[in-house]
Amino acid sequence: MTGKIKVILVDDHAVVRAGFKMLLSTEADIEVIAEADRGEAACQLYLEKQPDIMVLDLSMPGIGGLESIRRICSRNSDAKVLVFSVHDEMVYVDRAMNAGAKGYITKNSAPDILVAAIQKIVVGELYIEQGLTKTFPLQNSASEYQSVVDSLSSREFDVFLLLAKGLTAHKIAEELCLGYKTVANYGTQIRNKLDVSTVAELAHIAMILGIMKN
Repeated sequence: MTGKIKVILVDDHAVVRAGFKMLLSTEADIEVIAEADRGEAACQLYLEKQPDIMVLDLSMPGIGGLESIRRICSRNSDAKVLVFSVHDEMVYVDRAMNAGAKGYITKNSAPDILVAAIQKIVVGELYIEQGLTKTFPLQNSASEYQSVVDSLSSREFDVFLLLAKGLTAHKIAEELCLGYKTVANYGTQIRNKLDVSTVAELAHIAMILGIMKN
């Protein structure tokens, strides 16, 4: 992309936002264009400012982070939201990704992780902090997943990769010129073959197989 990456920061602690803003201001290609301290304001700001990415905490007063993600992504399927949270339990990662977030990192991660996550997500990739993916309760070994992925048809593989990148079924249907129901059926088949149920798990499999980089 050309020009600076436009970011909106959402956190109910002003000191935390100030720290994030100071960190991001050191990056020549990133600009913080607005801030919010609660979900309702975040949703409104997203519509008004149309940022390249929103960096958002989950624990906030009002509607909270998860509902904010759902509302923003339901209005704009291309919306890019990075969760930056104190919670490192997979239940939070899973719920955030299923709500529509394109990435999840924790507040105790190294500063360069935030920058890397933003830069990857704005170009269409999905980013989950590496330490978090190690705790996924995946059922099979990497070699077993590789075998299943190798057996996918070319169209199934296309859908698998786009799902792992965080695209919705509607967006994939547009991208591949397929019907929504066809994509939904492919998604069900792929999840059944890999014995997983969530987008976050698909992303993790793509990462451990080296198909998608973290």
